[in-house]
Amino acid sequence: MLWIMRFSGFFSAAMIMIILSPSFQSFSPAEAIRSSHLDSFLGNPATHFPDRFSFRKAAVFRNADKCSSSDNQISGKTGVCDPNLVHVAITLDVEYLRGSIAAVHSILQHSLCPESVFFHFLVSETNLEYLVRSTFPQLKFKVYYFDPDIVRNLISTSVRQALEQPLNYARNYLADLLEPCVRRVIYLDSDLVVVDDIAKLWTTNLGSRTIGAPEYCHANFTKYFTASFWSNIRFSGTFNGRRSCYFNTGVMVIDLAKWRRVGYTKRIERWMEIQKSDRIYELGSLPPFLLVFAGHVAPIEHRWNQHGLGGDNVRGSCRDLHSGPVSLLHWSGSGKPWLRIDSRQPCPLDALWAPYDLYGHSH
Repeated sequence: MLWIMRFSGFFSAAMIMIILSPSFQSFSPAEAIRSSHLDSFLGNPATHFPDRFSFRKAAVFRNADKCSSSDNQISGKTGVCDPNLVHVAITLDVEYLRGSIAAVHSILQHSLCPESVFFHFLVSETNLEYLVRSTFPQLKFKVYYFDPDIVRNLISTSVRQALEQPLNYARNYLADLLEPCVRRVIYLDSDLVVVDDIAKLWTTNLGSRTIGAPEYCHANFTKYFTASFWSNIRFSGTFNGRRSCYFNTGVMVIDLAKWRRVGYTKRIERWMEIQKSDRIYELGSLPPFLLVFAGHVAPIEHRWNQHGLGGDNVRGSCRDLHSGPVSLLHWSGSGKPWLRIDSRQPCPLDALWAPYDLYGHSH
C-alpha cells in the first residue's frame, strides 16, 4: 500500500510496502517462442553485455491463505491456457530492461495471489529469458519474438528517437503473438511500478469495449495531431460522433478475443500508412490507438495510471503526482528513474521506484 502526503506545497512521500508472505510456489520452466534470429543469444546474456545485466534474485512470495492451490499448480503443470490466470504483457529490451524487471518485481510484491500472474514478455533483438529466470526463478512466463521488420516500414520519425523503436509497436500485435486461448491481457509499459493488487485491474468490466484504460478528457486532444490532420475532413472526420478523450497506451486491459474478431491490428496499420504519406501526428505509437479507439474506451480509475512522472518528451523534468489515490506509478516521458538515480540527479518521486530496482548490488 502506498500513501502519498504533501507538505507546505512541496512534495514528500512515504511508502509502506506490504510483503504478503516469505515464499512462493515453484513452477515449471517457461517455454519460449524463438526464431532463428535469436539462436545466437541462447546462452547467458551477461556474457554479451556484462556491464548491463546484473540483477539480484528477487525475494519470493507465498500465496495468501485465500489463494487456491490446485494439484496442477502444486505440481508445476499449470499452462498458459489456465482460465484462472491473470495475463500481463511487457516488452523486454536492452535499454529498458531495468525498468521491466522493476515492474515485474512490483507486481509480484503487491499481488495477493502472485502465483496466478502469468507474464508474456515481448522481445525483438535479444533473448533475455535467462536473466528473467535467474532473477525470478519461480516466475510463470513465456517469451515471444516480435520481428521488427513487421513494422519497420510503417514507423515514421517522432519527437523522440526512443518512440521510434519497433518494439514499441509490439502491443499492436498482441492478439497475433499470444495463444488464442488467451482472451484478455493487461499490457504494461516498462517504466512503471504497480503498488496495488494487479488482480483488481484484471477484473475491469470492459462491457462492449475492446480496451479499457484511464481516460483524461480534460487534456487538449487536438495537440496529438497536426494542423494538416484537422484541416482534412477525410482524416478528422474519423472522430465525428465520438467523445474522444486522451488515454495513455502504457496501461491497457485488452479483450484479445474481440480484437481478433474485429481485426483492429489492420486498422492501426492503415493509420500508420497514412502517417507515412501525410504526416498527421508527431508522436510514435500512441496516435494510431487514439484514432482507432478514442471515444470507445472502457474507463478505468485514474489511480491505475499516474502517468507523466518522466516529464515531457524532450526535457524529462520532474513532475508531481496527480491528486487522488495511487495504484500504479508511470514514468512516461523522457526522464526515466533509473537514469536519473544513476546520474545522482533524481526527482523526488524517483524514490518511489527505487525499492523495486533489482539492478546491481543491494542499495
